Amino acid sequence: MSVRIRLKRFGAKARPYYRIVVMDSRAARDSKTIDELGYYHPIEAEEKQLNIDETKAREWLSKGALPSDTVRSLFNKKGIRLG
Repeated sequence: MSVRIRLKRFGAKARPYYRIVVMDSRAARDSKTIDELGYYHPIEAEEKQLNIDETKAREWLSKGALPSDTVRSLFNKKGIRLG
């Protein structure tokens, strides 16, 4: 089973928000998750947009979970370095 760190979409039409989750790479976007690492609200003010539990994120990265391209850029924005 290949594990990915990716976004799970919530919210209304034109008002999305996302949870940063760990899930099987073959699963659908809104299916069951293994773990939740934080959230991303692209519409909110800059200081309220992103919240990531860095300890959990580093733990999953050390276990071999691969972040999606979007999550990788969010990690860089938050200061979580990969590798």
